[in-house]
Amino acid sequence: MTKAKRPIRIVHLGLGAFYRAHACTYLQKLEGWGVLGVSLRSAAVRDRMRQRGYRYTAAALTPDGMDLQQIDVVQDMLVAPEDPAAVINALAEPAVSLVTLTVTEKGYCHDPATGTLNTNHPVVKSDIAHALPQTAPGFLARGLQARRAAGLPPFTVLSCDNLPANGAVTRRVTLDLANHVDPDLAAWIAAEVTFPSAMVDRIVPATTAEDIARIARLSGNMDAAPVVHEPFTQWVITDDFVGDLPDLATAGAQIVPDIAPFERMKLRMLNGAHSALAYLGSLAGFATVADAVADETVAAYLQVLWHEEIIPTLKVPPDTSLEDYAAALMSRFANPGIQHRLSQIAMDGSQKLPQRLLGTIEDRLAHGGRIDALLLALAGWIAYTANQSDDADPMAAKLRGCHASDPRQTVHNILSLSAIFKDPLSAQITAPLSDVYTDLTKKSARAMLATVAH
Repeated sequence: MTKAKRPIRIVHLGLGAFYRAHACTYLQKLEGWGVLGVSLRSAAVRDRMRQRGYRYTAAALTPDGMDLQQIDVVQDMLVAPEDPAAVINALAEPAVSLVTLTVTEKGYCHDPATGTLNTNHPVVKSDIAHALPQTAPGFLARGLQARRAAGLPPFTVLSCDNLPANGAVTRRVTLDLANHVDPDLAAWIAAEVTFPSAMVDRIVPATTAEDIARIARLSGNMDAAPVVHEPFTQWVITDDFVGDLPDLATAGAQIVPDIAPFERMKLRMLNGAHSALAYLGSLAGFATVADAVADETVAAYLQVLWHEEIIPTLKVPPDTSLEDYAAALMSRFANPGIQHRLSQIAMDGSQKLPQRLLGTIEDRLAHGGRIDALLLALAGWIAYTANQSDDADPMAAKLRGCHASDPRQTVHNILSLSAIFKDPLSAQITAPLSDVYTDLTKKSARAMLATVAH
């Protein structure tokens, strides 16, 4: 007997590997909740997924091999540039009660330093002027506009991106855009729509051709769109919903009154360490997280970063030991089954640094604490933007233009980028960061790591 299709109750904007390896594995445990995926850019994921009717394999990478699971949560996919009106119509379907997002930091079209919508961005200007949008905030605003016009209740908007207070960020950019379109619409959204914040945690490396071939051998199915992930998973969500929603707690998510301690713990300890590894590890010649942490000097550096600089800034979440969390992170990073490429983590650094590193530096400075390991990570990012800059970073060209023959001038130029750095932090770290970056231009990354670690 063919398994009945799940009714589409969720629309997901930005259907990529992470959401399919994380949220969909929770939804797989629940009956009656299907997902309509939306690609905001290319048709590549849609074209690969529909080869198996949107059913795909999720492979947990363990030290001993792969554990395979078939996921049938996704029912269909739209490609927004092909038919933006179809996306708005889908958002306005009465059965839809939840809209989720994984559009990466830059997909929110906001100023990372302030959290406000970047209304100077050409695509945002277009979304304000035209009824058929291109951005995630534009689709949310126009989808809610369509529901309001039809007399339908709103949906809950749940961000699943690695952003601090991601619910508040999503709400802010949606309201900002809606206010430009129709102030009455913005007032309705502010009064009726909820934007809970979420902390998501699962390491999802890019799927390789070797992964696809291995999954085909193990499963007997040729799957063009599998995802690979670590065994660990965590999803913590603020208890702030409207309307009918899936019972995510039954599926293993944690529904809590205050997500901030969980969110800050994860963003600073996991994502902050990941960014430090991405830049310093790449400069030291390592390709993956597991390769980097197998080096004693890198491992010792991480212990300093966590225990001496990050953990003192954190409020302990309920029923959590931060020391145990650090030990678990090291074990996860060292998993030989996870080939998580440092170049993947390094992408879009200008959008990630404020929440992953800069907030921790601010808190340490406010209490007179050491920031040696944090400053080295920041210096590593500056060096990375000169030698291996990620062209997908929306500020890549500006960052490259900041580099000068004098390393101190380079630091001054980069700290002047107000979209990333804000006062008084820039002034506070100019001198010490200049010293560290100057040393990094003269010494190897590994030598600099050893200096901090010992």
